[in-house]
Amino acid sequence: MREFRAAVEARNGEAFDGLLADDVTFTSPVAFKPYKGRHITAAILRGVLRVFEDFHYLREINDGDDHALIFEAMVDGKKITGCDFIHVNDAGKIDDFMVMVRPLSAAQALSAAMGAQFGTISEEAVAAAQAEAVAAGSEA
Repeated sequence: MREFRAAVEARNGEAFDGLLADDVTFTSPVAFKPYKGRHITAAILRGVLRVFEDFHYLREINDGDDHALIFEAMVDGKKITGCDFIHVNDAGKIDDFMVMVRPLSAAQALSAAMGAQFGTISEEAVAAAQAEAVAAGSEA
């Protein structure tokens, strides 16, 4: 979890990809359906870095392969408090990532800010998947 936390705190969005399992499930606090896969999850996390201001972790709770990282940030002038619930698989990769946030007004601000990012997020995820497919094809 140290690597993930360090990447977030350093706002190093490129580091996420190597920390996520290929089959990771990301459950958003503002979307009904979870997102599946490393590329979309990494792109969402990079999008969050673009919309969160003054992000910092307050506390970390660990129980074996399960981790809870409590954070605060600002979104569109609203203070948001949240928690990243993270599970790592046997290989040490994040395979389940769920975020919860409060209060409702901040969650709504987050929803609007992430909605504005989603075109970019989708493009990043598709481009990463295509680049990986090309690289895999050239290795064959």
